Formats: sequence, structure tokens, C-alpha cells
Amino acid sequence: MQLDARPDVSIPEEFESAQAKLLYLYLREWPDASADELCAALGVEKGAVLSIARTLRERGYVERDDGRYRLA
Repeated sequence: MQLDARPDVSIPEEFESAQAKLLYLYLREWPDASADELCAALGVEKGAVLSIARTLRERGYVERDDGRYRLA
């Protein structure tokens, strides 16, 4: 019996925040999410989601288009 290869789930090493890691991993699996969807899925307050997403955008990891987020 052959085991299926696991997909790469690496996270950029510079991520220190657990919430940033969760947001990044969520967007890998479910791209094109709104801030409200991210809040509901991750159990994180909206202010925190917006702050984390802004930081990830500034670092080139996330893009925002029409109020929705996806990995860059």
C-alpha cells in the first residue's frame, strides 16, 4: 500500500504570530476570503484580522481586491 504524498504546508519563517500563520494557511486552502469570513473561520476579532492582513500585504504575502483577500 502506497501512502499519498502530503501537500507542502510550509509557512514563511518570518511569521512569528500564530494568528498570522493561521490566516496564511486559511488563505492557502480557501483563497478569496473576506475579512468577515476570516473572522468567523479563525475565531479572531475583525480588528486583528485587518491588522494581520495589512501587515501580510505590506510584506507581499497577501493581496486585497474588492474587499477580499488571497495569497500573492
